[in-house]
Amino acid sequence: MTNIFVGNLNYQTTQEELMQAFSQFGAVERVSIITDRDTGQPRGFAFVEMTDRREAENAIAQLNGQQLNGRAMNVNEARPKPQGSGGGFGGRGRGGNSRGQRW
Repeated sequence: MTNIFVGNLNYQTTQEELMQAFSQFGAVERVSIITDRDTGQPRGFAFVEMTDRREAENAIAQLNGQQLNGRAMNVNEARPKPQGSGGGFGGRGRGGNSRGQRW
């Protein structure tokens, strides 16, 4: 399974239009248009999952930069979400101050 990022989408683009665009290159497993969780409005990008890696690579090569609904798509293989880079506490320890004063 290859996960493909599709960016710079017109907000009116539908799952069916993306399915049609990508399925000409091979089997499409799923299309997910990403929406804002508060408003439900599309955010201008989607993910397309294709079954065969070679077909996905061909779709990426052929569709990157192509127009869909008046916008040039940005198409490339999706990168995994980076693992957390640790907590937000750095530097000094908890409590106290540098002069050893009592609280």
